[in-house]
Amino acid sequence: MTALSPEPAYPWPQGKASAFCFSVDVDAHAPWLWANRADMPRLLGHHEQRSFGPRIGIPRIAALLAAHGIKGSFFVPAIVAETHPWMLPALVDAGHEVGLHGYFHELVAQVSDDQFTHFLEGAIGLFQAQTGQTPRGFRSPAWEMTPYMLAECRRLDLYDSSLMGLETPHSVDGVTQIPVSWSTDDAIFFKFLGGGGDMGPPLGTDAVYRAWTEELQASRRYGTLMMLTVHDWISGKAVRAQMLDKLLGHVTASPDIWIATAGELAAYHRAHAPERDALTASLPESPLKHPAWKDA
Repeated sequence: MTALSPEPAYPWPQGKASAFCFSVDVDAHAPWLWANRADMPRLLGHHEQRSFGPRIGIPRIAALLAAHGIKGSFFVPAIVAETHPWMLPALVDAGHEVGLHGYFHELVAQVSDDQFTHFLEGAIGLFQAQTGQTPRGFRSPAWEMTPYMLAECRRLDLYDSSLMGLETPHSVDGVTQIPVSWSTDDAIFFKFLGGGGDMGPPLGTDAVYRAWTEELQASRRYGTLMMLTVHDWISGKAVRAQMLDKLLGHVTASPDIWIATAGELAAYHRAHAPERDALTASLPESPLKHPAWKDA
């Protein structure tokens, strides 16, 4: 073994070659609320776009998963569950996992540590009240974390699904990590709100379908987790749900793929590979403090 030797394959259950997780970030109107919290607008356009998710997107995605026999992981901001109290119980009754996704989809850089804890504990209380269960997983809005947030997840015995330092389950500062990936997130390809604030037009489904089937093939070849993340108001649209239907057909037709929720992945890692890839979070010092800077 040398430093350039490939790491041994991740020990997926039952000799599976790779894993696949279907996750939904049920943002709905929460990011709109957070972005406009200091000055609520009179305009309806963006709010109505996002309201499509709970109205049509979630039932459509749930029906799609049922048709393929797949259980998903739905990460829901507490304000969305509060606004739509039917949502969490319905998802749990259908056998899906529901996980935490902030209270108002608050962005990490815009809240203090104390505010983070306050919102996290409030969200847990709401989930318990609506489902009778304590959520086991957390996914940070905008997929950012701090050492303090990891410590709070560890204190509350939550796994996290926000970082992407590896392609298989691992741990960071003692917190089980189920990694995400921007390349298999629908928002970077399809998100379009209009009004002049978008970077460019959304991609067509043909291009994204090709990219995601390539991701699936590569995951099987290299034994990784393919974490697919979609949003209720984005991929709940008819043409994108149609694309997901085709993609899930490929997944379910591949017997060497373990299809699991994020919670199942976290529980498996804790039980069967807890010492593998136990990482420590650390941030380097500024280059201004490096000895080489002194003579620059």
